[in-house]
Amino acid sequence: MIDLLAIVPELQDCIRLELIQKGYSSDNKYIAYNRNDQPLYLLRTYTFEDEARKQQEYHVLEQMRDQDVLCSRPIAIGVLQEHARGYMLLSYIDGGEATDELPLLSESHQYEIGLQAGAELRKIHQIHAPDDIKPWYDRTVAKYKRYRESYEQIGVKLAFEDKLFSYIEANLLLMKNRPNILQHDDFHVGNLIVKDGRLSGVIDVNRFDWGDPIHEFLKAGFFSVEVSVPFAVGQIDGYYKNGKPDDSFWALYSLYTAMTILSSIVWILRVRPEELDDMLSRTNKVWDDHNGFDLLVPKWYTTYQ
Repeated sequence: MIDLLAIVPELQDCIRLELIQKGYSSDNKYIAYNRNDQPLYLLRTYTFEDEARKQQEYHVLEQMRDQDVLCSRPIAIGVLQEHARGYMLLSYIDGGEATDELPLLSESHQYEIGLQAGAELRKIHQIHAPDDIKPWYDRTVAKYKRYRESYEQIGVKLAFEDKLFSYIEANLLLMKNRPNILQHDDFHVGNLIVKDGRLSGVIDVNRFDWGDPIHEFLKAGFFSVEVSVPFAVGQIDGYYKNGKPDDSFWALYSLYTAMTILSSIVWILRVRPEELDDMLSRTNKVWDDHNGFDLLVPKWYTTYQ
């Protein structure tokens, strides 16, 4: 870390780096402190193999800045040849993870922060995909088939797999002609920062994708509701400017949620197999929220209303 302070040009006025050990990213992440020992930047370093993707991520952050999204601002991107690493320097967003901050607030306050998050997500979705991105339907169906094949080989069986697969197969055509819009693709309370009772910013854009904006909301049902149902409801309401989503929203939301039950089991076994039991518990809860997808609108949304 001392080397990084010396060789990253934009860190010359910083005195120390603090390693961040949270998250699933393969990047090394550090908080860079200025001479007054105040957090100034977020530094991410990565392997050369990730360079093309990181250049795209940096450009996405520039586009989000132009849309005035509350997020880290891109400062610099470069290569550290002697260390065979690339680096990206971003502005630091002060505050705490919404995961930790929301439970300290009243339900109405949690809902208000959800409204703010929904408004920021709507800004992100003003950014359209490059022309060379293939149709969402084609990409997502192909991905589903790959996950289905992997699932058949992993030796873990969901008790409700037959009904799950029947539901997904019957609804795949809903994804036809859906828009290709910028997706944060990991928008939930673990990637939102709250300070002084307000949303301070959106972080960790490294998983960005292009596709149906409704796909973003499945993380609300998978992760955010475990921390704050009022926040999750507020996120949806805020996205729709205090209106209510229609049946077409919930039909697609439910389809994406069902597909994520499948992919999450395969993914966790690849990345963190020791967390399989936690993921199975989460998928069972999501299944119950939809009464096995006999309900399109999850119970947590209708009950809070």
